[in-house]
Amino acid sequence: MSLAPQPISSSLLGDVLARQAAQYPDKDAVVYPELGLRWSFRQLDELAQNCARGLAALGIGKGERVALWSTNLPEWIVLFFGLAKIGAVMVTVNTLLRKHEVEYLLSQSEACTLVLSQGFRDVDYAGIIYEIAPELRQHQLESKLACAKLPYLRHVVFLGENPPPGMVPYREIQELGRRQKATFVPPALDVHEVINIQYTSGTTGFPKGAMLSHHNIVHNGHWIGRTQRFSAEDRVCLPVPFFHCFGCVLGILGAYTWGAAIVPITSFDPEKVLHAVATERCTVLYGVPTMYIAELEHPSFGKYDLSSLRTGIMSGAPCPESLMKKVIQDMHLPEITIAYGLTEASPVVTMTEIDDNMARRTQTVGKPLPGAEVRIVDPVTDEPLPAGEAGELWVRGYLVMKGYYKKPEATAEAITPEGWLRTGDLASQDKDGYISIRGRKKEMMIRGGENIYPREIEEFLRSHPKISDVAVYGVPHRKFGEEVAAAIRLKSGESATPEEIAAFCKGQIASFKIPRYIQFVAEFPQTASGKLQKYKLQEKAVQDFPALREEIPS
Repeated sequence: MSLAPQPISSSLLGDVLARQAAQYPDKDAVVYPELGLRWSFRQLDELAQNCARGLAALGIGKGERVALWSTNLPEWIVLFFGLAKIGAVMVTVNTLLRKHEVEYLLSQSEACTLVLSQGFRDVDYAGIIYEIAPELRQHQLESKLACAKLPYLRHVVFLGENPPPGMVPYREIQELGRRQKATFVPPALDVHEVINIQYTSGTTGFPKGAMLSHHNIVHNGHWIGRTQRFSAEDRVCLPVPFFHCFGCVLGILGAYTWGAAIVPITSFDPEKVLHAVATERCTVLYGVPTMYIAELEHPSFGKYDLSSLRTGIMSGAPCPESLMKKVIQDMHLPEITIAYGLTEASPVVTMTEIDDNMARRTQTVGKPLPGAEVRIVDPVTDEPLPAGEAGELWVRGYLVMKGYYKKPEATAEAITPEGWLRTGDLASQDKDGYISIRGRKKEMMIRGGENIYPREIEEFLRSHPKISDVAVYGVPHRKFGEEVAAAIRLKSGESATPEEIAAFCKGQIASFKIPRYIQFVAEFPQTASGKLQKYKLQEKAVQDFPALREEIPS
């Protein structure tokens, strides 16, 4: 069988899988060593087609939103393509979200269906959805769900055995699809239609649903794979979550636009990663810096043969030169790359090349991918700046999102009338086209690869009956890069403890967003014009918390 790559640069998302099933029907598409599961492209496409027909028979139509709340299970991949084949829009849900956040996401996206697994770590998905929609417990499957808080929600589908009351078993979707095979008529689709909504706080504010089209993410996946020189012989180990663009665009589509196989991990575990790479002879490995550190420092690291590796992507946080050198030397990744981007750009804007030198891999984020036009502008005047000068990075081209779902004002703030996406990041570009990021989006934190936006946490904490005002900010952390801190001003006459505030957050917002360091203040430091000076809060936190001083990288 010839494995000469026939790359897919622009296509309907569902057709990416169909074309590889036709070209490489018996070749591995997805392998889960931990589950003992191995599907060929033909098997995966058949499952996706059944899924598409079953969802359509359930009444899900083109353009409707379907939220998926699950770890990296095999069904996630099936649904990714199955939904695309009927033009339904997948709304990806972070596996660590809690009640407050999930309710907002389902409501704002107007999701007609929620597909969920049992849960992740200490988060019980079924329990949370019962809190939001208590009507679900008595719901009869032959009717549509009527939920007071979520009026658009008609169905809840459960991934796994023994579905809780009121939830449709996923296996019934597959069976329904098999029965519809002879009569199903797929809808007419266009590559520029929205197929995925990824929730992000963007450059400011509350979570917003970035609308991405078939063309946005398939095209981006193509160039990500091309930059790593993928072929149909590659095998990509994916320990990163599918609900992020890192997993579903860089991972699944980066591989499948070139006919490569993926070897996912259901949820990150360093030894599972090492075992998967060694047993499946993976040639590619993805991860955020903390993942690579955990793999390198695992006690069993030395017993695994990683010699099959050659390339991969390190992204999601700054990549230290010392770590990059260890990954190249000790993990056999001489061609590892760095990628920079944002969800609103589908997501990758720039990447390093597989043969770039160490300085470029650690001091830059590479050059713009083909089709991505970049501009560095003065943050005040929006006027373009010459090479070498730092300003705000703007990007334009096929990769820019269609906008934020039902948020036209936020869309207008993010995208100029000429089509430029304002990234909110400060950067410079050298004469060879390489981009260096000088600063992150205003106030945004990155904790272990997770983007955290202070305003969202601040607004939630202000709902506490004792809190008058709050400021949330990032402080240094050796392992995660940054940790969340909060300065809280209580209402007159009130008292509280950090433990009380943390308990208020538990179960309501994701665990990685709960402030680890909490100060109580009488007033906030401000400029003469009344602007909050968060850097002074950071300085005070370092003074107040001895443990925090130990976290500052030397």
